[in-house]
Amino acid sequence: MTLRELEYLIALADHRHFGRAAATCHVSQPTLSMQIRKLEEDLGAPLVERSPKTVMLTPFGRDVVARARRIMTEVGEMRRSAMSFRNPETGSLRLGVFPTLGPYLLPHVVPRIRAHYPKLELLLFEEKSESLMVRLREGRLDATLLALPVDDDRLQTEFLFEERFLLAVPATHALAKRRCLALDELSGYDLMLLEEGHCLRDQALDVCRASGAAERASFRATSLETLRQMVGADVGMTLLPELSTRSAASEHVRLLRFNNVAPSRQIALCWRKSSAMGGFLADVALLLRDVAQALLAEEQLDKAS
Repeated sequence: MTLRELEYLIALADHRHFGRAAATCHVSQPTLSMQIRKLEEDLGAPLVERSPKTVMLTPFGRDVVARARRIMTEVGEMRRSAMSFRNPETGSLRLGVFPTLGPYLLPHVVPRIRAHYPKLELLLFEEKSESLMVRLREGRLDATLLALPVDDDRLQTEFLFEERFLLAVPATHALAKRRCLALDELSGYDLMLLEEGHCLRDQALDVCRASGAAERASFRATSLETLRQMVGADVGMTLLPELSTRSAASEHVRLLRFNNVAPSRQIALCWRKSSAMGGFLADVALLLRDVAQALLAEEQLDKAS
């Protein structure tokens, strides 16, 4: 058994197709197929079910793939540990971010990271939080931005900033002339929310429960931009996280802050406690915190003026 064979098996599990797995591994399809059969012979049990159109893992194959991912993660950590020992600011950083944060934070963060770590290759992955967690646990990401709480004692979480929610209403709405409101004033209103799978949807539902508001069941958006456009089209109202509101207000959309204790979400940078990059990632977290908090302070100053 070799690490290369385990790499081929993981690629086959990810793509469920010999040709695509081979292309990912930069080998020919016959080579990959031969190595998978060799691994099966070494283990003495079939790993995949082969048919003309599909490739499925056997129950034993699924177990081996899970173990192989852990092995390859540890191998990667050994290599990263050696690189970090030589120079922690070189190599690559695979950073994950969820869609309701990425477009509003990354354009400000990436230039700072590149300026601070000019030799670092920054690889960005934007996916929903659940997918990011899976990638992080499996070693396919080095770190990811997530909304707290993160319930996994294998992960190190470094708090970055707290982002308040604002209420976005159409310019024609009765609330549009106001600048702020109390949370319980949402009682009786319907809010447009994101589709299932977005962590922001769960946070918005918590606000609905706390305020007495309800979800508009007839519409669920795929992105914050869709929600903003629907508010501007006078379809309804929604909650927007503060960083996303830097360009949200317009002649068709009004933004209202909440009095006293505003609903909010807390953002953290998360990585595996076993990661060889832990010290470096803690420094990256400081940089991310500085950028985000400066943006929020600037936004609050603009709204107050």
